[in-house]
Amino acid sequence: MSHLIRVGVLRGGPSSEHEVSLRSGLAVLQAIDKYHGHKYEPHDVVIKKGGLFELDGLPIGIGNLHSKVDLVFNALHGHYGEDGKVQNILDIHGIPYTGSDALSSAIGMNKILSKKVFTDHGIKTPIHREIHSIDIKNDLDVILNDLFKTFVLPGIVKPTSGGSSVGVTVVRDFTEFPAALKKAAEHGHSVILEQYIPGIEATCGVIQGFRGQELYALPPIEIRPAAGFFDYDSKYSGQSREIVPATFSNKIKMQIEELARKIHRAFGLRHYSRSDFIIHPRWGIYALEVNTLPGLTEESLLPKALRAVGSDLHELVGHVLELAL
Repeated sequence: MSHLIRVGVLRGGPSSEHEVSLRSGLAVLQAIDKYHGHKYEPHDVVIKKGGLFELDGLPIGIGNLHSKVDLVFNALHGHYGEDGKVQNILDIHGIPYTGSDALSSAIGMNKILSKKVFTDHGIKTPIHREIHSIDIKNDLDVILNDLFKTFVLPGIVKPTSGGSSVGVTVVRDFTEFPAALKKAAEHGHSVILEQYIPGIEATCGVIQGFRGQELYALPPIEIRPAAGFFDYDSKYSGQSREIVPATFSNKIKMQIEELARKIHRAFGLRHYSRSDFIIHPRWGIYALEVNTLPGLTEESLLPKALRAVGSDLHELVGHVLELAL
């Protein structure tokens, strides 16, 4: 009988980030197989877009997963994987897993709830409002009339829940509002309209219990998209400059790192996270959102920050598995 701990790497899922999750999970599988095979036995758990589970290529019911794996490395992204749903299922079946718990995940995934956490903890975030997708479908003219009177452009329109900049549009002209609202409404029950803060984008990862620190902040990454906005294509097609360590002053870097730690604590997150910011030259640092399960592909930001401090993905994977155990 094998003495190895059986790790099911959960990837894929029904969300629009299915392909990115497949790549994140593959990176984790390869890291376990190559560097941690003395302790862990990796198993590929793919969730098809339709919701069916496969274990090492064969169909399996979620109720039977607990008898096949001892631990789950959650490499899902987007809906179902980051919003607390799969965490609830794993909790019900008594399967330990990496990443944040169901409640923290649900709050972190919802941009409206996230804004409230930021505000309640004194963390500056752009002004925003929520619009329900059903209202966009049935009363778009009324909404547009109200926005024309009350909202100052430019603005950002995005789904209330989601990641990887899916469904996000920067609106600079009023005529762009209808298409932007409809696009965002396709990805959830509501849409968030946010004040556009001009500045430099940055992101900062945090790892729990890493290198002897309670919360270890990785060096902030400075993001300079070729197209002026860090959209899905910029993230996963190499269409941006990601500078790590960032060229910010030491003061700004330290402020970003401390904010990333503060956000991790405020949301009650576990194991690791990555927070996104925008830095305005006069107004300061604004928190945009938190990623409870950051991407782990070769192009993803967290692995790039790890390499900048002499670490790598396989060290993170081993560390996070230890935390989950």
